[in-house]
This record gives sequence, C-alpha cells and structure tokens, in this order.
Amino acid sequence: MFPREIPPDWSAAREELREATARAGWKPDLVADAEVALLELFVNAWRHGGSAAPLVVIALLDRVLRVSVSDGSPTLPIQCDDPDPYAVSGRGLHLVRSLTHRSGTEPRKSGKSCWFELDAAA
Repeated sequence: MFPREIPPDWSAAREELREATARAGWKPDLVADAEVALLELFVNAWRHGGSAAPLVVIALLDRVLRVSVSDGSPTLPIQCDDPDPYAVSGRGLHLVRSLTHRSGTEPRKSGKSCWFELDAAA
C-alpha cells in the first residue's frame, strides 16, 4: 500500500535535468526517458529509503548523462527480473533499466545511491 503522505517536491531536480540536456541539445524523447527514470529513483528514495529529501546529482560529461539519487538507508534495492504487471509496486527499477543505457546501486558510508546513465548518441 502506498503511503498517504505527499512525496517531496522533485521539480528543482527535474528542471536541472531539463536545463542540462537542453544546453547540450538532447532529443526530447531521451529527455523524457531521463525524467521518468529520475522520478522513479526519487520516489523510491523517499518511499523505501526513508529520505524526506533525497539528494540528486546530475552530471553531463562527454555526451553521457549520469543521474544519481541518494538516501540514508543502507538497504540495497532488490531488482525483480520479471515484475508482476498487475502489482501495485515493484516495477520501478525494471522501468529505469529499460529506459536507460546503464543503471545500478552503490553503497555509501551512510545509505546508498541509485544511478542511471543515458548516452546522447543513442
């Protein structure tokens, strides 16, 4: 069941993503994929990582966009290879993996970071 609370505002992160990709001349369909993947990781960090305000880092280097979202929970997410299409949740990381070129999770001193990369030339 979803929490009844409203997730934190992710508009600043989305705007930063849009500005970085617009300056680099990215195609709108890749930007849309990046936005969906960012939202998925952001909401997961809030819902499952217990972070009231997930930390988002957006970097665009050599035509590769890397987005990471960090939270304070050390519990690494479990990625389902064959998610139930009728389940209320459990498809987020599968969605991120299908929309991006690379994705993963890295433990940190306090918590973890989930990230994805997209290539502009794709």
